[in-house]
Amino acid sequence: MAADQLSIIHGVRGEVERTALRARNGIKMAIGVSRPDVGRTPKDVVWSSGRAELWHYHNDDVRYSPPLLVIPSLVSRSYILDLTPGNSFIEQLVGAGLDVYMLDWGVADERDAANRFEDYVDLAIPAAIRRVRRRSGADGVNLLGYCLGGVLTLLHAAHHPSSPLRSLTVVACPVDFRRLGPLGDIFGTTDLEVDAVLGDDGNIPPRVVLRGFRSLAPMGEITANVNLLDRLWSDEYVAAHQAMTGWATDHVPFPGATARQMAQMLRDNALVTGRMELGGDRVSLADIEVPFLSVLGTRDHIIPEPASAPVLELIGSADKHELRLDGGHVGLIVGRTAQRTTIPTLVEFLIRRSRALS
Repeated sequence: MAADQLSIIHGVRGEVERTALRARNGIKMAIGVSRPDVGRTPKDVVWSSGRAELWHYHNDDVRYSPPLLVIPSLVSRSYILDLTPGNSFIEQLVGAGLDVYMLDWGVADERDAANRFEDYVDLAIPAAIRRVRRRSGADGVNLLGYCLGGVLTLLHAAHHPSSPLRSLTVVACPVDFRRLGPLGDIFGTTDLEVDAVLGDDGNIPPRVVLRGFRSLAPMGEITANVNLLDRLWSDEYVAAHQAMTGWATDHVPFPGATARQMAQMLRDNALVTGRMELGGDRVSLADIEVPFLSVLGTRDHIIPEPASAPVLELIGSADKHELRLDGGHVGLIVGRTAQRTTIPTLVEFLIRRSRALS
């Protein structure tokens, strides 16, 4: 038989096999039996307050001190940082020999409607730092914030210059809110706009948050489904798609009082203009002097590059660095870009400011 005929036969046979796999995976997705487990890196809850929990990830091979405390966003589930085995930001940090903690905010309810930035920046984060230090015996911590969690870490470090931070890292973190784009519409720019979208519990409902994020990429869901249909035969692709789309639609309520402060931040562009106030104190990012790293993506449609890039000019640290990557908001912490560039660079930054354990 001629080589070209064999090639055609193999091609047809391969397409038949992929069609069968597409049918199998399509049925599994339709009946909901193939959803991947997320947030699987082993951990213990070592402190809690209200809905917030401090998680300590298991690691029998900690090689560096001090520990790393991770602060996720307030509007999304934290498991994006620990998505699936083999594709987990947390898992890789643990594997690099770091002692990793994360402060998970939980799901806000009516008891959290009055929460302000001060509750997170001046109370929860300092309490978590104290517990990490007490548990580890270290005299300080490395602090890392993702997305809005980065804003919380900036505000904490600026409002508490004596906080025992060895370093501060922010990933996809907005500072210039006038360059934020449509994301600001989630919160509005006046208290009346915020009040108009609050739920009965006094918080911005997840559906409003989801609608705001979808407005950033109107064709994103269609494109994702087209790509899924083309790759439905691949178990690995289907699992990754389900994990990502599951997280992207799995938002949590956003505390109403904090949303009003966000509206004020948008009006004042407070982090850039220096008009941010916490507890009656004026807060300036210039007061942050610890070693600093900013990671941003040039294709981030949620936190656009112009909104995150100015942070390096605003920070007072002499030891400050920027990692600018050709990636999107989630791609900075999940997938090939994270595995090849973000995490190795972050680990190197932390190790240089850590003490090796014998």
